[in-house]
Amino acid sequence: MKIALFTFLIALAATATGADITDEELSRLYEKPSVFESLPKTRWIAESKNAYVVHDVYPQAPKHMLVIPKKRIPTILQASPDLIGEMVILANQVAKKEGLEKNGFRMVINTHPDGGQSVYHLHIHILGGRQMKWPPG
Repeated sequence: MKIALFTFLIALAATATGADITDEELSRLYEKPSVFESLPKTRWIAESKNAYVVHDVYPQAPKHMLVIPKKRIPTILQASPDLIGEMVILANQVAKKEGLEKNGFRMVINTHPDGGQSVYHLHIHILGGRQMKWPPG
């Protein structure tokens, strides 16, 4: 049993690190449904014209929120500078509202497999409420 688990973990690590991803694989990732598309507005804690904020269901810090564009955009690579700016402004507003302004917080955007992206709907993580470690990953 331990050998099978070890073999599985080695295989998983091999597929998750350093291998070049093909355009076809990226297209499949971009086409996957996004869990954010079905979030009810009742979960929103803030919004702007083109984005909204929710608490992360799987928090990685005492305070963990997500800033999500209302229109699905797969990654930051397809986002306009105006949308990115609007999302960062909204993230700053929420960080202040959540009491993270003085002690600090981290904003993270994961992009593609090596960047740790698992949901292909652009989003900014706002993490705070504890000391962040470096390097992160």
